[in-house]
Amino acid sequence: MESLLQVDHLKMYYHTSKGAVRAIDDISFNLYPGETIGLVGESGCGKTSLGTSLLRMPTPPGRYEGGRVLINGTDILPMAEKDVRKNVRWEQIAMVFQGAMNCLTPVYTIGRQMMETLQEHRPMEKKEAEDLIKEYLNHVGLPAEVMNRYPHELSGGMKQRVVIATALFLKPKLVILDEPTTALDVIVQAQIINLLKKLKQQFELSFIFITHDLALEAEVSDRICVMYAGKIVELGTNEHIYGKQGPAHPYTEKLLLATPRLHQEVENLQYIPGTPPDLINPPKGCRFNPRCHRVMDICKEEEPPLVEIESGHYAACWHCKGAK
Repeated sequence: MESLLQVDHLKMYYHTSKGAVRAIDDISFNLYPGETIGLVGESGCGKTSLGTSLLRMPTPPGRYEGGRVLINGTDILPMAEKDVRKNVRWEQIAMVFQGAMNCLTPVYTIGRQMMETLQEHRPMEKKEAEDLIKEYLNHVGLPAEVMNRYPHELSGGMKQRVVIATALFLKPKLVILDEPTTALDVIVQAQIINLLKKLKQQFELSFIFITHDLALEAEVSDRICVMYAGKIVELGTNEHIYGKQGPAHPYTEKLLLATPRLHQEVENLQYIPGTPPDLINPPKGCRFNPRCHRVMDICKEEEPPLVEIESGHYAACWHCKGAK
């Protein structure tokens, strides 16, 4: 099966007065049609930076330092911005950003905001555009009259549904979801997740799902991509990460041990000592070595490659078979 998205050795750094922050540092992976990849890791590991980089809109002062992002076989990084805006962004790849309220202009009605996006890409009569907007509001479980409301008149869950509808109505096949359930109560979170599952089947979508919630990733994702300090440290299926054998990388292991479980005593919870590294001057060797409970001498000197340790399961650790 040909990949819908292919990321090859992507690098994106934030250039500051103190130096370059290596937010995305040599990342490679593929995403296939109909698949969901979950991105997990601590805050600051590069999850959102990767999402915006795939959309060809890194937050300033971010700049690409190398690599390729191929969507349906076409590298979008060398393309002119006007071509990306017209033919790629929201057409082939869309993003549901973290915090729905930050995506909606408070002085515009929902209908006006959705209309602007639609008319930028699709020349059509106003009545036809309004009908399409109503159709997609209906797809996300909202009544047509929401078009005439302002963002402050909607609940958090309703705003999130509006943002999801806006991401979908140009019919992209790939949608990046950046913590789409953040700041929502538990009941609304469940409703949004169920909605996303339904829409994925209905429109044959592929998702990149960014979250801190490993239990949620286990429910919605086909493969899990664990990031640490701007790099992928482990990539595998749910069975590889959550199965009886357990994860291969010490960082993934500690993340799971820090996650509360229904039948686990609170005293058994563990934590990862220390703090994430400074990405202007990252540690020599493996970037996790100052916090790792399995650190060896080689970990402090040489950076481990991301290698396939079993079919479809990759890890960047000197303890893993094939890394040495």
